[in-house]
Order: sequence, then structure tokens, then C-alpha cells
Amino acid sequence: MIDARRATVALFVMLQLAGVARADGDAARGEARFQDCAPCHKLEAGANNVGPSLHSIFTRKAGELADFRYSPAIKRSGIIWTPETLDKFVTDPQALVPTNRMPYAGMAGAGDRADLIAYLQNTTK
Repeated sequence: MIDARRATVALFVMLQLAGVARADGDAARGEARFQDCAPCHKLEAGANNVGPSLHSIFTRKAGELADFRYSPAIKRSGIIWTPETLDKFVTDPQALVPTNRMPYAGMAGAGDRADLIAYLQNTTK
């Protein structure tokens, strides 16, 4: 019985580590991770670039900024940006929203994504 309980706990821990980004991301490390995004995205309101401004991204509907030309796929996605949806998108943008125009292969590391999201939560308000 004890071995089964340990195995269950070990399996649960492994699944958690392999799953979505950690909730305890580090914003300072996230600033460095943002360098992958910075060539296309700005953090200031109204500062669109190749990609839309990320200012006030959380709780915003995907494709909502009037002054940016989004792909039809993003506009149709129905996504509301939350830490969870952003985590899924940054993992593999084409898997979550096929045919979107963002030319980014994704960020594989859950810890890296958690750090990035923590940084964005602190800087995009």
C-alpha cells in the first residue's frame, strides 16, 4: 500500500513538472526571455511593431487592437489572453491557432514560459 502511494505521488509530481508553466515564474529571468519577443513586440500602449503591442494583454481578446492588422486565424480564435492561454500559445503558436502569422516556433521550457509570463504580468499593466 505504501509503495502504491509513493508511486502515485511520484507520478503526480512528474506530471506537474511536465505540464503547463509554473505559477511561480521569476520576472527578472522573464525579462531576459522577453528578448525572444522584443524584435516583434513592444510593451508600450499603441506601440505596434511587426507584432501587436503587448500592453494590457491580459484579459484582452486576441485580435482586438483596432490599429493592428491581425491574421484572420487570430481574429477567429476567440482567445482571451490569460496567463494560461498565453502559456499555451507561446508553447506552440501554430498548434493553438493554426495559420496565424506569428513566425515563432515556440518556447519549449515550462519554466522559461512561466518566467516570461511573470515578466509580462508585471510590465504590461
